[in-house]
Amino acid sequence: SDVLGYFAGRTFGGPKFWPRVSPKKTWSGTLAGWAGAAVIGGFFAWQGIAGGEIVGISVAIAIAGQFGDIAESALKRRMGVKDSSSILPGHGGMFDRFDAMMGAALFLLLVEQIIDFPPVPV
Repeated sequence: SDVLGYFAGRTFGGPKFWPRVSPKKTWSGTLAGWAGAAVIGGFFAWQGIAGGEIVGISVAIAIAGQFGDIAESALKRRMGVKDSSSILPGHGGMFDRFDAMMGAALFLLLVEQIIDFPPVPV
């Protein structure tokens, strides 16, 4: 969802999602990322790999990933740094490569504790 959101945001632009924290993120990119996650989840359900619940869970994981990204950006802003490290200059640093995955993984860990995941096809 991150990559689709990036390209949709660059292509369509529009109002900013959270300009104080992450000034380049747009609503068009955000919604495109969520829609892309729904399509991928729908594909898995259609193929019989998982139950239909996977569509909603896919979108929720994309949202959690976005929150991980926003949280890391907010932390960088609060600390007054542009990049989290100098290992990948111009890309926000090393943590920017994993912030969405950390948010998604935390969410998935919580979901797995509550429901039987992944949903089984019926």
